[in-house]
Amino acid sequence: MTDAPTPAPSTVPDTRTRPWHGIMVATALPLRADLSVDYDAYAEHVAWLIANGCDGVVPNGSLGEYQTLTDEERARVVRTAVEAAGDGARVMPGVAAYGSAEARRWAEQAAEAGAGSVLLLPPNAFRADEETVRAHYAEVAGAGLPVVAYNNPYDTKVDLVPSLLARLHADGSIVAVKEFSGDVRRAYEIAELAPGLDLLIGADDVLLELALAGAVGWIAGYPNALPRSCATLYRAAVAGDTATALPLYKSLHSLLRWDSKTEFVQAIKLSMDLAGRPGGATRPPRFPLTGETEAAVRAATEKALAEGLN
Repeated sequence: MTDAPTPAPSTVPDTRTRPWHGIMVATALPLRADLSVDYDAYAEHVAWLIANGCDGVVPNGSLGEYQTLTDEERARVVRTAVEAAGDGARVMPGVAAYGSAEARRWAEQAAEAGAGSVLLLPPNAFRADEETVRAHYAEVAGAGLPVVAYNNPYDTKVDLVPSLLARLHADGSIVAVKEFSGDVRRAYEIAELAPGLDLLIGADDVLLELALAGAVGWIAGYPNALPRSCATLYRAAVAGDTATALPLYKSLHSLLRWDSKTEFVQAIKLSMDLAGRPGGATRPPRFPLTGETEAAVRAATEKALAEGLN
């Protein structure tokens, strides 16, 4: 089978003031039937997202199944994203790794590829204490790219609470945080303790609450399937236009909440399939949705599509 030609990079103007601002889509990764990475489909998807109102992409996040990729695949995904985006400022690779040295190497690879920033989980092989977390972020920041911290205490068991985020920011190790705790009250405490630290929406189903609390970006899942509706929602929310944002948020929320569930990768890929995007299979140990779970995702997606949300 001959690979399809790589699409031309997007020419959509980038009006952001920082590479980590705006709608940065945590991209799902298209896989072929044999579960190999379809880089051409991925390149087309990156360009399509930007052409449809998103500002950039986050390759090699959990939604991109980075844990199942080989080193060669992981590096090539970043290079593909940068080329397809046409501007490295639009690309924020995930650089999570068990070891700080390995995470720094991924940050260096992102810099070599031309990316504009990186997304970093705290150490997650064990319950790291504060000094360990600070050393980890300082090591990766030494690669030279702006680092966005990713707070996901459910999966990592390490909670980047506002006081710790303030210390990481004062250390010069992070420029922003992807806040996935679900506790929207933290937005205000973060702003009080670290007023120069940018808040990014980390979970789709608290988008409106965090946007109204001052978020300047969204590391997003569901724009993989419905980019234009999600872009309209985000831009209305950050502008404080609740007359536009709230009805759209209510319409989309039955889908957006799947971003915070264990099956989020399969759910978003199924929604992509239904929307005509390259969703497809997931690598084990993730398996396709079945039964009531599949039916719920399918019904919510079909409802959104029937309402013209795309």
